Amino acid sequence: MFTIYPADQRFHFDREWLRGSHSFSFGEYQDSDNVSFGPLRVFNDDIISPSRGFGAHPHSDMEIVSIVLQGQLRHEDNLGNEAVSSFGGIQRMSAGSGVVHTEHNASDEHDCNLLQLWFEPEARGLTPSYMTSSFHPASLNGTLLPIVSRQGGENQATIHQDLTIYLSRLEAGQRIEFVQQPHRRTYVFVINGSLRVNDEHELSTRDAARIEEVSKLELVAEQPVFWLLIDLP
Repeated sequence: MFTIYPADQRFHFDREWLRGSHSFSFGEYQDSDNVSFGPLRVFNDDIISPSRGFGAHPHSDMEIVSIVLQGQLRHEDNLGNEAVSSFGGIQRMSAGSGVVHTEHNASDEHDCNLLQLWFEPEARGLTPSYMTSSFHPASLNGTLLPIVSRQGGENQATIHQDLTIYLSRLEAGQRIEFVQQPHRRTYVFVINGSLRVNDEHELSTRDAARIEEVSKLELVAEQPVFWLLIDLP
């Protein structure tokens, strides 16, 4: 099964200080037919205005990954963690039994664009934790670079779920093959550019695909493309 979700069909919002889109039921967007994809519960594409952000608020039993695409994202929480991340930086928070945190645009001049992903954890009531990781942008070129995984690794954040998040940049005509294991799901999201999948599906900027029961993906850049792939149970 291969289902495409075009960018213009997602829920879009504009609160002046915060603009963006929700890929799954979230906040004021409620859709009982679009709640999750496996453990992937939230995929928000947010633009935060300079010096603005989310005040202190609680979370529990959720793995939250923030991928900074542009600008600077500041995180603070009641565990004593503070961090500022820019492009190449990843923030992972395991809310577990409960955590209170804030997120703000650390710049007073430029917007901050981030993807924020929430995943159901593999167990409830975990001890809350937070970590940052980073990768060199050039390491994305021509490959699928793992940036978050359960086992972790060099330049990767760990997560309490059996999944891996990859980022990639391809030049026009470059291709990558991804082999999926049986009974697993694949989520593909194009950040910028155009990507053809298995010679029949074309994804453009901010389009997504939810893929099940497809064991092999041939991904070809129709034009220079920056994209994300998640391997999910």
